[in-house]
Amino acid sequence: MAERPVAGQGSPSRRPALTRLLIALAVLLLAGCAGRGVDGGRIAGEWITIQRGDTLGEIARRADVPLVRLQRFNPGVDARRLAVGQRLLVPGRDERAPSGGPYRYRVRPGDTYSAIARRFGGRADRIQAANPGIVPTDLKVGQLIQVPLGGRQASVARKASGGSSRAAARPARRTLPDPGDLPTSARNWPWPLDDYRVARPFGTDGRGTLQPMLLATRPGNRARAVADGEVRFADSMRQLGQVVIVHHADNLQSVYALCRKPLVASGDRVKRGTPVCEVGRQEDGPRLLFDMRHGGKPIDPARVLR
Repeated sequence: MAERPVAGQGSPSRRPALTRLLIALAVLLLAGCAGRGVDGGRIAGEWITIQRGDTLGEIARRADVPLVRLQRFNPGVDARRLAVGQRLLVPGRDERAPSGGPYRYRVRPGDTYSAIARRFGGRADRIQAANPGIVPTDLKVGQLIQVPLGGRQASVARKASGGSSRAAARPARRTLPDPGDLPTSARNWPWPLDDYRVARPFGTDGRGTLQPMLLATRPGNRARAVADGEVRFADSMRQLGQVVIVHHADNLQSVYALCRKPLVASGDRVKRGTPVCEVGRQEDGPRLLFDMRHGGKPIDPARVLR
């Protein structure tokens, strides 16, 4: 019986490229064994091995991909029961996973339509039909293909993202009461960093989505409390890294996110200028996401800070 070709195998002209890819993958795996896994955005598009303390939210943040996309590329993985040594496929930034499909998937070494279909709960013949012009026995590593989902898997994907049928009504969004005008105490507060640049001001983006302020700074800098208050949260949040939330007088809150590690604990009382977290390093340098709220509603920090 003739052997069926798979992606990454075949003509000798592709073997040097495959060899380089396998060597690079081996280096990445060795780096993962030496520490907490591959660093930064390099894990996007790669298989990784779960290390102690890993969470899906942290992996998604390191890869700079949405958490829901990471979940959909790993159907059957329970975020609450990750096991050390478990392997996950981290999607690349050019791969997509809409709730009902089709997924946009990049072919990896060893892939066949049958293997991809088994992974995502679809059918090989449907994948072939969705990719006319691509010879299924000659898949090339790096090709982007469309992966239609089976009915059951598409339903699971919609449920994972909180989606529903078209006829179902979306739940009403909870609105917060108007806290009124800013209190007179919210004036001339210090900035959370001594050395910073406003990389993104508070405001809406091109799609009308409200975006908090983003401050660029130097490696190792520490964010400081902008006023006296009580730490109400000091832990990780999905896609925001380590987060510290401080409640102040007059129903005001300050939020410090994308931190590398908190320097305070929930319940701590802090004074203005107390270091609350060490700034984390993003792909384009150290960044602090800084947000302020009045009665739970976002406000422009520039209205409060001097």
